Amino acid sequence: MDGQKISRILHNIYQRLMERYGPQHWWPAREPFEVIVGAILTQSAAWTNTEKAIANLKAAGALSPGALRQLPDEELAGLIYPCGYYNAKARKLKAFADWFGEQYDDNLDRLFDNDTETVRQQLLSVYGVGEETADAILLYAGNKPVFVTDAYTRRVISRAGLAPHRNSYAAYQTLLMGNLQNEVSLFKEFHALLVRLCKETCRTHPLCQHCCLNMRNTVNREPPTTQFPCSAIALLSS
Repeated sequence: MDGQKISRILHNIYQRLMERYGPQHWWPAREPFEVIVGAILTQSAAWTNTEKAIANLKAAGALSPGALRQLPDEELAGLIYPCGYYNAKARKLKAFADWFGEQYDDNLDRLFDNDTETVRQQLLSVYGVGEETADAILLYAGNKPVFVTDAYTRRVISRAGLAPHRNSYAAYQTLLMGNLQNEVSLFKEFHALLVRLCKETCRTHPLCQHCCLNMRNTVNREPPTTQFPCSAIALLSS
């Protein structure tokens, strides 16, 4: 499939999601450091539980790098208990706060003044920060044009028939960033809409009959039975 067709399919998916769900205004945080904390805490956790943990940190006056460094590990783990894996995540928050203070004196502007790849590699060097977390920080806290290729994104792209040859985070990210306009606002909204779709209908056991990407009622022929109905979106994007 050529690049122009992939771009048309992605645009079609985005438009249909926007028509169904509207703007998502994600990430729900008041300031960039809260985004960073949320990106770490939401690992393997529902966002509703992450919000509870963040609320606890706010109430304790602990939502800053300095406060995180000063908190005893056990106390920090107790505050973030709602999001699960609280001992491991406490260590991750501490590791980030220590690194951030040592390297950038807790100055986010200095961090994000670097080019995107430099910041990404630095973030990946911090304990507990993987590709998805690093990219969420880059996009939502740093306003850097990086597509967060999480499990939800890969699920929709794969079911729509656009899976790259290599089933890797990097391959999906290359597919998306190579065929979409390089715009921060687009990447934020598209990613948030894909997450919304997966929570609503494109679940592990999908509710295809309720999905806005189900093309069976729109095109004259159905995709092969081995494929998901949304894969027929390619027929409308020719």
